[in-house]
Amino acid sequence: MKRVLVTGGAGFIGSHVCQRLLREGYDVVCLDNFDTFYDPEMKRRNVAEISETKGKGGFRLIEGDIREKGFLEDLFSSSSVDLVIHLAARAGVRPSIQQPLLYEEVNVKGTLNLLEVCKDFKVKDFIFGSSSSVYGRNRKVPFSEGDRLEAMISPYAVTKRVGELFCHAYHYLYGLNIFCLRFFTVYGPRQRPEMAMHKFTRLIYQGERIPVYGDGTSCRDYTYIDDIIEGVMGAVKNLRGYDIVNLGESRTVPLQEVISLLEDAVGKKAEIEELPEQPGDAPITYADISKARRLLGYDPQVGVEEGIKLFVRWFQEREGKGLS
Repeated sequence: MKRVLVTGGAGFIGSHVCQRLLREGYDVVCLDNFDTFYDPEMKRRNVAEISETKGKGGFRLIEGDIREKGFLEDLFSSSSVDLVIHLAARAGVRPSIQQPLLYEEVNVKGTLNLLEVCKDFKVKDFIFGSSSSVYGRNRKVPFSEGDRLEAMISPYAVTKRVGELFCHAYHYLYGLNIFCLRFFTVYGPRQRPEMAMHKFTRLIYQGERIPVYGDGTSCRDYTYIDDIIEGVMGAVKNLRGYDIVNLGESRTVPLQEVISLLEDAVGKKAEIEELPEQPGDAPITYADISKARRLLGYDPQVGVEEGIKLFVRWFQEREGKGLS
């Protein structure tokens, strides 16, 4: 039975990945440092839900930090790992502008530590969670994996691109099989509370104003978590060589439309606070997913209209008590 180490496994995407792996019979080692970037109790609840998942595989939670190479060496010594799914990162475009050194330390050094340990312990399979932010203010849409990346506009984006480059180097030098998955604006149950979909839903319930930066016409390729997990599992089952793959819905939706859909799902009008555009924010993200379809059998199913309803239903059940 294959044992998979999921870094950032208690977080939004990571917890869903852990659950899916368990359902499919993998042994799962969930690594997380329960950082205080947002309330660690939310991650504890995610872990509780993972632990309740029915499956043939075993589950083990380990608390630790990917910046500590000695800790990782001890972990790999005590756990025979076959595959690493590396999702741990310091997240967020805007905070990275205030704390670039921290983002470099976690996202670059942490990734390099993992690659080094994989090399030393002969772990040949590695999946890296990258980001659509690497495309920056790319003028060509939809964004394709072969596009020139010359317009990155945040330290977060740069750290993700550097991670991809280190992954390529370790594939070339040491024969690691690595897929770098560029996630496009993922949303759904367990989403981090500072992310737009979650934050806007909470503020609508509370009757507080939603901060809208710019004129509301910025567009994102919103991708529901279930579709992302299908893409990750496609990578797990088809991993070979080195490649970069977009995982998005391949549809752009203006922010104004997202707010309208949230209003309909919540049943309450949003109050808008208009603010200037923020440094680091790209005007559009839009994924070309032809490679994902070809390599991973990826076929997203959940449109934003349905996905927002599913998210708001989860919010009402888990987060929304007492806010309406």
